[in-house]
Amino acid sequence: MSNEKLEMEMRNDEMKLSQHLTTSSVAALGNSSKLDCTRLTPHFTLGELCKTKTGIENVPNEEQVNNLKRLCRWLEELRRRWNDLYGDGDDPIIINSGFRCPEVNKAVGGWAQSNHLTGCAVDIRCVGIEQAIRYATLLLDISDLNHEDFDELIIERKGYTYWIHFAVRPFGNRRRTNYKR
Repeated sequence: MSNEKLEMEMRNDEMKLSQHLTTSSVAALGNSSKLDCTRLTPHFTLGELCKTKTGIENVPNEEQVNNLKRLCRWLEELRRRWNDLYGDGDDPIIINSGFRCPEVNKAVGGWAQSNHLTGCAVDIRCVGIEQAIRYATLLLDISDLNHEDFDELIIERKGYTYWIHFAVRPFGNRRRTNYKR
């Protein structure tokens, strides 16, 4: 698909999204399929960045969608670099959690000031510690090469499950790194 055609489709999706976000009755009626069809970038949809197993409606506003788009640009670069170096050419980046409305954040035990609330954070699924370290290294490289800071880059672990918590704010990024068990 040409870049021009892709950009046109993304603009059409954005128009559908803004109509969707301003019509609360539409948002209440099966928003997940509409969110799944809305592309934030070529490989990431609004639906996958808003998915939740809580059963609570989880629809971001326009500012939160813009934050998710900024975050997805980093994820696109991570996906490209991963596939160039380690992947099978088309390995996806799997998102465990992205945007969380306050009710969803509370239901999952999220921090009250979480970057997830503003659409500035994602949790990226990792297959073991090695992939988590490689993802973290690639994200640090992206930051250095593009001269852009991120807010948080945290390798997290619960039992044998690993994920990367990654956050990028519109401004005031702290370049905070950590490992949590």
